[in-house]
Amino acid sequence: ITQEMGKLINDSRAEVEKCAGVCDFYADNGPQFLADEMIESDAGKSYVGYFPLGTVLAVMPWNFPLWQVFRFAAPALVAGNTGVLKHASNVPQCALLIEDVFKEAGFPENVFRSLMIKASQVKAVIEDPRVHAVTLTGSEPAGRQVAATAGANLKKSVLELGGSDAFIVLEDADLDLTIQGAVTSRFLNTGQSCIAAKRFIVVDAIAEDFITRFKAAVEALKAGDPMDETTTLAPMAREDLRDELHVQVADTLAAGAEATTGCEPIAGVGAFYKASILDRVEPGMRAYHEELFGPVAIVIRARDEEDALSIANDSPFGLGGSVWTQDSARGEALARQVESGCTFVNGMVKSDARLPFGGIKNSGYGRELSQHGIREFTNAKTVWIK
Repeated sequence: ITQEMGKLINDSRAEVEKCAGVCDFYADNGPQFLADEMIESDAGKSYVGYFPLGTVLAVMPWNFPLWQVFRFAAPALVAGNTGVLKHASNVPQCALLIEDVFKEAGFPENVFRSLMIKASQVKAVIEDPRVHAVTLTGSEPAGRQVAATAGANLKKSVLELGGSDAFIVLEDADLDLTIQGAVTSRFLNTGQSCIAAKRFIVVDAIAEDFITRFKAAVEALKAGDPMDETTTLAPMAREDLRDELHVQVADTLAAGAEATTGCEPIAGVGAFYKASILDRVEPGMRAYHEELFGPVAIVIRARDEEDALSIANDSPFGLGGSVWTQDSARGEALARQVESGCTFVNGMVKSDARLPFGGIKNSGYGRELSQHGIREFTNAKTVWIK
């Protein structure tokens, strides 16, 4: 992982462990999740059975090159499907490793295969009658293309696309806990995560204190070799991605935002970008409306809780979000109103095999993980016996 896309070595090890965990979870719970559901009707016996659809194509990204695949493959294969993987072009060794893992685990030959193909060939694979469904984790444009092809061929699809998660800080938040969550959620994987906190929506009453503490914590991050266990900020995956991020930042600054810290590339070898905070981001600026896929936090100031909720929902994305307050009941009430696939109170957004994961709006549709995820690629079939 680290050699191909630059993730911190400790985070790469954690990703491997998480993949093992999701495999254990579905090995333990898959039979229960797929058990027939008896339903009383006018029949002598009636139930819903969950049967595999067939072969599922997975189009997967580079940012979590093992986890993104295993959170699809573990439930899909346990449900009786077979899988083919089109992985990102910059992580070919990860793609081949995953195929080997399933072979070594004892799965029959060809139950899971990695296709070493170009992105331009994905359409033909979806159209192939031997493929019955498709799942994609990636960008919104890629998701639209895959969904269009799947729809034209009447094939089931699940999409997990971009996100611009709101991190709402209310005036009664525990700032020690909140700052720790803010730094981890924004800068994990160098900010290259769909569920990273990207929009820090802070009420005016606590904004200055939050920004002062946030700035100090962000500036303490240490950029360097991702193979060095003391490094806390890795390079971005590619230089072109860093350059695209900097254009978004520069355009936002030109529109009137303020650079609290960073907001520029780090000179030298590697696609390094300074851990950054953009303050006073407002509607009309690129950073307000677009996803920033890198180590840049944007701060949007809100008058009060009601204004913070309005800002949080003023986004084309709806993947995740979080609320930070010492009043759990207040946080829960607000979390229920955030337009997203998941909202956490006093905790950073993360995927958990026990809970469904996915988004709404331009962040996609369908769910992965939990009982909901394993049933996505099944035929929920009614069986009726007189």
